[in-house]
Parts: sequence; C-alpha cells; structure tokens
Amino acid sequence: MTTVDVLPTGAVPAEISDPVNARILAVSEDRIAGFVNEPFAQIAFGAELPEELVIERLRAMLASGVIRRIRQTLMATNLAPGALVAWRAPADKLDSAFNYMVEKDPFSGHVVIRSTDADTPGSAYRLWTTLKVPQGFSMTRHCGFLASSVGAEAYRIMPAKRLFALGVGHVRRRAIEPGSRSDEPGRVLDTNIVDLSPLEWRVLTSLKREFTVDEITPNPWRARAEEAGLQLSEFIHVARSLSARAVIGRFSTFLEHVKPSAAGERVTRYNALFHWRVPDGREIEAGKEVGRHHILTHAYWRDGGPEFSDVNVMAVAHGTDKQLVLEHKAAIDKHLDEAGIPVLYTNVFWGGRSEIKPSEISPVEYEAWANSVGLSPAASAG
Repeated sequence: MTTVDVLPTGAVPAEISDPVNARILAVSEDRIAGFVNEPFAQIAFGAELPEELVIERLRAMLASGVIRRIRQTLMATNLAPGALVAWRAPADKLDSAFNYMVEKDPFSGHVVIRSTDADTPGSAYRLWTTLKVPQGFSMTRHCGFLASSVGAEAYRIMPAKRLFALGVGHVRRRAIEPGSRSDEPGRVLDTNIVDLSPLEWRVLTSLKREFTVDEITPNPWRARAEEAGLQLSEFIHVARSLSARAVIGRFSTFLEHVKPSAAGERVTRYNALFHWRVPDGREIEAGKEVGRHHILTHAYWRDGGPEFSDVNVMAVAHGTDKQLVLEHKAAIDKHLDEAGIPVLYTNVFWGGRSEIKPSEISPVEYEAWANSVGLSPAASAG
C-alpha cells in the first residue's frame, strides 16, 4: 500500500484536482457495491492508500462542501414505486415550482430545470423531478397535489420499466473517450417492489442517513446499530441479507458536481438527458446496447408518451464540455445503428438549475407528511 503523510489540521487539500483526492473519489463515488462492514477501509484498499488518510481527506471534502453527502444508498426502485416526472409550468412560476419541490416535498429527489436546443416535442416541460411514493400510496394523487400546489398546467409520470446503467463516478468519467463501452451488454435490472419487515425498515432507516463529518470513522456501523437499538452483529446480519436481496445500492460519496466549489472548481458543467424512440418490442435490446457506454450514469426504459414523441429509452451523461457530451451521444447513436436498432426519434434535454437530495421512501414518513399538508394518505397506490 502506498505511504502518504497525513497533513496537519487546517492544511488538508479539499479540491478534486488534488491527486490524492481524485484517487480516492475514483473509488468512493461508485466502486463500493452493496453493504460492506468497513466502507472507509474498503475505499482505502481500492485507492491503495492508508485508511487514516482516506478518512482525513473525506472529512475535509465533506466539511468544505466539495462532497455534498456520504451515505449508503438503497435500490429505491425496489423499495418504493418511483418515476421521472416532467412538469409544464408557466414561465413566471417555474422558479417557485422548483423551490417548492426542493424545500417542501421530501419525496422528490433530483429537481432540474431543463431546456432543449430547439423547439421540440416536450420542450415546454421545463421542470423535471425524480419521485418516490412509498408503497400503499398513490403517485397520481401525489402528483396532482404537487401540480395544484405549484401551479403546473400538466405533468407526465414516467416510471422506469427496466434499468440498464446505474452509477455516478463523475471524476472517473472525465477522461472517458466518446464510444468507450464494455464488451458485454448493459445489465437489465427490474423494478419489482420488495416487502420489508419492521426490523428491516429500522435497519434501512439507520443505514441510509447521511454521515456527518464526525461520523467518518473506522467501523462506522457501530453507532448506527446503537441508533437502531440493535447489537452490531444483528445490524450487520440484517444489512447483509438486504444486500443479498439487491435492496442495498452502493456506499457512495456524492460530489457537488454542478455548483462550483469554494475555489471555483466544477466536477461537471453539462447534464444531458438523452431521449431515443426505438421500435416497440426492442426497448430492452436497445437499452442493453445503450447501457454498454461508460459515460452514462443512468439508462432506463421509460415511456415518454405523446408529449415526448413516444420516446422509450432514456439515459443521462455529464461532462465539462457541451460538444464532447454531444460526441458521446453521436457515438451511442452510431452504435445503435451498427447494432441494427432503428432510432425513430431522438432528442437531448440539457440540465440547468438543479438540486439533488435523497427521496424519502418510508411509509411512516409519508403518512406524517401527508397529514401535515392536508393530503389524505388513505388513497391506495396508483
């Protein structure tokens, strides 16, 4: 393992351009899959650095805001029905609608104002959110409530039917060349909902909470087990069983990738949502080919409906140069053509103002929120 001196307090570099930090982030963003007993030790092993140095640097990056959160992620698509929702709101209400989704709806995650390079189908839908509505409650009713609260004129709910790529790795992806892809097709992940026991929800609730600076320590789950009222061995046993059932995602450090850091550094500048329409019945085939491409952080089968020219495959890519992002898109288009998959329509929605936060998925929290805003939580899912 490489030996690197630990710097005194106050002299710890926190920028992603620092070579040690970049080395840590290349592992910590999306390389620690599932549940592991010692996540910071695992990051250190992958980065070939001492654990104490990794902990020191992660603390510094979190305290400075370069890292916006550190947490164990969950496969939320398997825990609560979710969807990408596009909202059409009057121009004079767009910013207030954005603020409402960020500040007052715990179940909306990514909140982004998007635009297109030309007037195209769906370009009037400027506000985009990810939404999770816990099991037993109605997504349609939830969206109707939000629409009336923010003055939206229309919305389109687009659940993910399949997932083909899911990861982050912004630091690692900065050096990826257009067309870079795996030899194997993208994975096909389903979105079946998993029922959990009260004990499992208790462990998940403690697992998913963001880490504070002081909690970035060796053996971080000991305190979380105490928080859940469990012995560490039982907490780990339940967490491992959840991981085996594909309920646990990755242990991850999330960068503040759109906003500049205190030193003015950005991880990415352009956030592109790619749309394709392929022939009905070929969505999974196309999604697997799209999902090969290393630049993509997300790829899904979602039905955009007539509002979006019936697109059915979507993917997200990030980059610091707009033309380079478009070159990545062109490489994917070319690959689809070479694979014999017709693209009947395609488009790019560019992200502008954005906020990203975890979506709450607890049924208990949903009922409490619904009661607090006067929305009867008794409606069945739908």
